[in-house]
Amino acid sequence: MKQTILFKHPAPVYRAALKDDFDVVDFDLEAGTPSDDIRRTAKVLVTSGSYGAYADEFDALPGLELVCCVGTGYDRVDLDACRARGIRVTHSAGTNAEGVADHAIALLLAALRDIPRYDAQARSGAWRPPTDTRPTANGRPIGILGMGAIGKGIARRAEAFNMPVFYTARSEKPDLPWTYAPSVLEMAAAVDFLIVAAPGGAETHHLIDAPVLKALGPEGFLVNIGRGTVIDTAALVAALKNGDIMGAGIDVYEDEPNIPADLIALKNIVLTPHVGGMLDGIHALSAELMRRIETSATGGPLGRAFRMSFTSVGGIGVPAS
Repeated sequence: MKQTILFKHPAPVYRAALKDDFDVVDFDLEAGTPSDDIRRTAKVLVTSGSYGAYADEFDALPGLELVCCVGTGYDRVDLDACRARGIRVTHSAGTNAEGVADHAIALLLAALRDIPRYDAQARSGAWRPPTDTRPTANGRPIGILGMGAIGKGIARRAEAFNMPVFYTARSEKPDLPWTYAPSVLEMAAAVDFLIVAAPGGAETHHLIDAPVLKALGPEGFLVNIGRGTVIDTAALVAALKNGDIMGAGIDVYEDEPNIPADLIALKNIVLTPHVGGMLDGIHALSAELMRRIETSATGGPLGRAFRMSFTSVGGIGVPAS
């Protein structure tokens, strides 16, 4: 008899990779899917930081042993409820870090050089105005909020543009060659470019607010490839409208998949629909690793499979061997 894996996340590539070895079943508590019998015995729930997993859902899954977040984020997973119930939580930290770092720099350059506008001009047959100039990235200081694998990747790329690199994180990292800032406000005042590479959650909620944007200044650019909740969207809209900052590049949003109309209406922002981690081969890699799941969230083969690919969250992940 095949083990059941519940999917709250659409993830067609993952589902296709698992369907021959497992019963892959949609989980939607509000819709009453699946049946009570399946919910009572299911041990594994696949979700993501955007889709989350909540205490009322755990109530409906009394046998649940593992919540597996595809991708890096886990900000909408109720970790306290998981700890209370002994449910293990994992996420695939670092698997897409290099691609997300690429995307951060791409958004910065696209906003800085106003690539979308010039692309539209070229396609319309228009030529550039003779006095139309844009700033350069070379040599300008950059600040990175969050210094995990993605943040480090951004910093390395920034060095190729001769950018002095500042960062702020939960604590200073003495082994890193870049300049530590004790707060995001102080860092914003010291840099021209501010890149958000931090996870979501209560600790980082609206860290980027009106004072931070004001400190970044009228020649500053903001990029977010972390989580949408880190930025106060209303404050960002106001800063872009008022000229408190020059531009922005955003890949993540507070209420995904909904992109606020106020952001869409702005001309000095580049928007992408949370595609920073969409890399060639990334789904196939993660799906193959997930395919190794066997009989339980704590059993030997399952534990080994996840230890090879997924990182524990908050001390409640699959234990080390």
